[in-house]
Amino acid sequence: MARFDVYRPTGRPASWLVDVQSGLLSDLESRVGIPLLPVESGRQDAIDRLMPVLGIEGRDFVLVTTDIAMVPTRLLGAPITNIEAEHRDT
Repeated sequence: MARFDVYRPTGRPASWLVDVQSGLLSDLESRVGIPLLPVESGRQDAIDRLMPVLGIEGRDFVLVTTDIAMVPTRLLGAPITNIEAEHRDT
């Protein structure tokens, strides 16, 4: 599990989730994640710096930072992609 990996967690309302937890805490059985919701889902009220819109695999997602949460690693599965190179500064 790497920081900025993107997952489709099971049992969570978000369609995708970004792992933002430091690798220093990789031994824990949970990760801190931020939901990604498709822009078309109605969350178009994104505040540029707090809830930016990120383009991932040809789709636009709102990074819903206000819903940051701990997620058990058993719900994450395999990562879909990693967005560090493209969106780290965002």
